[in-house]
Amino acid sequence: MAKLVLIRHGQSEWNLSNQFTGWVDVDLSEKGVEEAKKAGQLIKEAGLEFDQAYTSVLTRAIKTLHYALEESGQLWIPEMKTWRLNERHYGALQGLNKKETAEKYGDEQVHIWRRSYDTLPPLLKADDEGSAAQDRRYADLDPRIIPGGENLKVTLERVIPFWEDHIAPDLLAGKNVIIAAHGNSLRALTKYIENISDEDIMNLEMATGEPVVYDFNDKLEVTNKTKLDD
Repeated sequence: MAKLVLIRHGQSEWNLSNQFTGWVDVDLSEKGVEEAKKAGQLIKEAGLEFDQAYTSVLTRAIKTLHYALEESGQLWIPEMKTWRLNERHYGALQGLNKKETAEKYGDEQVHIWRRSYDTLPPLLKADDEGSAAQDRRYADLDPRIIPGGENLKVTLERVIPFWEDHIAPDLLAGKNVIIAAHGNSLRALTKYIENISDEDIMNLEMATGEPVVYDFNDKLEVTNKTKLDD
C-alpha cells in the first residue's frame, strides 16, 4: 500500500494578522515554524518514509516541507515545486484584514467569498501591481491561466491535472508521497480523494501543521486515513 501525507503549512505571518493571503508570498510566523517542525517529529515517530515530495511555489509551504523533512531525517528526498499546489487566489481580497472586510461588506458576504464552492471573490486585474502576472515565478505560464481570483471549484480544476500527471502515478508505483501546501489546495485534493460533495467540502478544515496520512490500495482507493497529532 502506498501512503500519501498532506500537511497544510504552519501558521503564516498573515494567518497571525488575520489577512487574506492567497498567492501573496508571506513567510511563516514563529509559531508556524514550530508547527512545521512538530509535523516532522510526528512523521518520524510514526516511522513514515517518503520517496517523493511536492509543494507549491510559495515560501510558507516550501519552508514547512523543509522543516518537516529535516526533522524526520528526509531532507534529501526528491522534491518538486508547482504553482498548481498554490493556495486559492483570493483576488482583490488579498492583503485585506478579514475582520475589517466583514465589517465593510457584511459577515454573510465574506462568508460566501471564503466558503462557497463556486462563488468568485472580487477579481484582481492583470495590470495590478499585486497580480501574479507581475511575478517572475509565473513567467513561463500562459498569461491566460494566471488567475485574478479563484473559488474552490477553480482551485480543484487546476490541482487535479497535477494529481493525474504526477501524484497518482507515484502512488500507483508504490511510492510514498508527502505534500506540503495550503488550506484550499489541500481541501481540493481531499475533496477529490475522498469524493466529498460540493456541500460537505464547505465544512472541511485543514489544521496548520497537522499531517494527514492516507493509505491507498492498488486502485487508488482510500483504505485508511489518520491524523498525526499529540
